[in-house]
Amino acid sequence: MSANGWTDADLPDLSGRTAIVTGANSGIGYELTRMLAEAGAHVVMATRSVKRGQAAARDLRGELEGELSVRRCDLADLDSVRAFTSDFIRDFERLDVLFNNAGVMAIPRSETADGFETQFGVNHLGHFALTGLLFERLRETPGESRVLTQSSGFHQRGRIDFDDLQSEASYDKWDAYAQSKLANVLFAYELDRRVDRAGIEGLTSVATHPGYADTNLQRRGPEQAGSQLRLWLMKAANALFAQSPRKGAWPMLYAATAEELTGGEYVGPTGLFNMRGPPGVQSSSDRSSDETLAKRLWDVSEGLTGIDFEIE
Repeated sequence: MSANGWTDADLPDLSGRTAIVTGANSGIGYELTRMLAEAGAHVVMATRSVKRGQAAARDLRGELEGELSVRRCDLADLDSVRAFTSDFIRDFERLDVLFNNAGVMAIPRSETADGFETQFGVNHLGHFALTGLLFERLRETPGESRVLTQSSGFHQRGRIDFDDLQSEASYDKWDAYAQSKLANVLFAYELDRRVDRAGIEGLTSVATHPGYADTNLQRRGPEQAGSQLRLWLMKAANALFAQSPRKGAWPMLYAATAEELTGGEYVGPTGLFNMRGPPGVQSSSDRSSDETLAKRLWDVSEGLTGIDFEIE
């Protein structure tokens, strides 16, 4: 480990390992893919657009030790998630790390193919379904496997509104985003608890957040809303305060490989206001540790997606 804390230079050799990265064609997902493959892993790039995924893979190939595969996985369409997981299980005998990384942030209200509010549907339900459908492959993989779910510091603002879960009666783009990010942490913790109770060894679940990283995620909301002023302000803030997407990927990479993690942790940057710097274990909100809330969300998520993990 470097003198100033963990960096991607501390990644171990990942030869023979298989990882799935959602949202792999840009931003943090692209950097995750690059660094995992540099360390020798076979990375399956799960992208909504195969065309953009293949373009990203072409940019990366030739400089990497590991292999890249591009597969379509639209988290806003559960049929696409099912098709992706079915093909993956057919073609791959192991899954060492699942990076639930993709997401949308503060966009105008819209709905997924299954009728879910898009931020809740993509950020939480899509990844919930993906993990559930891949659970047996994760469980059967020799050695240790990990599920990493990307949240945000915004989860601290979040509340799960079971009376209006899809924001049909009232919609605030930031409240909906915060709800989805709280759901990410609740899911990561509840998954780890259920795995522990079932006595399943070698499978851990960890929540992460990237801090403030300069990616396209912040730009999509202003672009979809047609606000040039908000877009300019966002770009200016990114230029002044954000860290690079590569450093934004560090918490997930650390959580994927750090031997000292045992599951159920919340990992993010440890520098200024937890927005940048080397990764480490942090405290999440009190609400995110509410086991009753997490169980209710789990049950509702199973009902909405039709996915039963069958852990216990």
